[in-house]
Amino acid sequence: MRILVLSAYHADSHRCWLDGLMAHLSNIEWTVLSLPARYFSWRIRGNSLTWAMQQGEVLSAAYDVVLATSMTDLSALRGLVPALCQIPTAVYFHENQFSYPQSALQRDSVEPQILNLYTALAANRVLFNSEYNRSTFLSGVDTLMARLPDFAPRAEVAAGLANCDVLPVGIDLDLNAPRRLSAGARLKVLWNHRWEYDKGPDRLLALVKECERQGLAIDFYIAGQQFRNSPDEFEQIETILSASDNLVLAQWGYVADSVQYAEVLASCDIALSTAIHDFQGLSVLQAVAAGCVPLVPDRLCYPQWFNAEYRYQSSDNLTEEAAACCAKLAELLVQKKAGRLSSVDISMLDWDVLAPKYLSIFEELSS
Repeated sequence: MRILVLSAYHADSHRCWLDGLMAHLSNIEWTVLSLPARYFSWRIRGNSLTWAMQQGEVLSAAYDVVLATSMTDLSALRGLVPALCQIPTAVYFHENQFSYPQSALQRDSVEPQILNLYTALAANRVLFNSEYNRSTFLSGVDTLMARLPDFAPRAEVAAGLANCDVLPVGIDLDLNAPRRLSAGARLKVLWNHRWEYDKGPDRLLALVKECERQGLAIDFYIAGQQFRNSPDEFEQIETILSASDNLVLAQWGYVADSVQYAEVLASCDIALSTAIHDFQGLSVLQAVAAGCVPLVPDRLCYPQWFNAEYRYQSSDNLTEEAAACCAKLAELLVQKKAGRLSSVDISMLDWDVLAPKYLSIFEELSS
């Protein structure tokens, strides 16, 4: 089977998905066109033009299936390269633009949402990495249709999107029995997300302040991808942790070396999220695969993956949410001292489980 992959905004999570897919479906002949994850507004509208004008020969070759990410301007690309219209296509949504928190620097525009919709309607199958992603997309589309002043094909669009499925990004993990974390007097807490506004640095700051106020014995490992400009909260977090008598700053900054990063994951007890935007939460899931216990907000994709005991109460009030999270950390610290912390089973997300489901869809499309 020959599959053409179109990844128009090839961010780290997209790369992780594709690398895992190709590694676990190695009998497929893969051809990949990707574009760097930068210049978002230009990229989402320009990818069809770039590829049609510069990769026409590749696009016009014979394939059994086209697999595109949701950032791909698929409807325009099929118009510019008619040969693609003859190939069954699946679109994969790592995220959707209907449920994406805006920063103060972004311009409010309906165009990314329209592109998501057109790309979904142009495909034969639409796949989402979580139920949260799927449901927010469908409700967002319906809200958008209701905003159209006239000639809104609301029912027709809903019917066109009826064939949407949830198929997560796989995780490479050890399927042996869950391990029990060693007892100890201090709790090792990992926060391993992108250093951007949508991962909740303001909520992390509020939590650190509350942990300091309560005198909890916690070692914080603040990792994750950094950029040229990071939210101001990180400077405050570093200052508080560095000056604290009870909190310890055990790790600060991105760990580029994969072996070293794996050692950090394996050494920590808790994988913490404060995010206001996560469609699957890969950084948390990868840490849980390494043996960490998740501690996540009761929102976004997390209720799909983790039971209530691993979630803290969400709130628009940062102080209230910090208190709820801190209370959970205090409970986990008691468990750590008693040697009762155990890793969590997420075997349903293992690539060995999910890869055959991807293959089944590809075979169905190509038949």
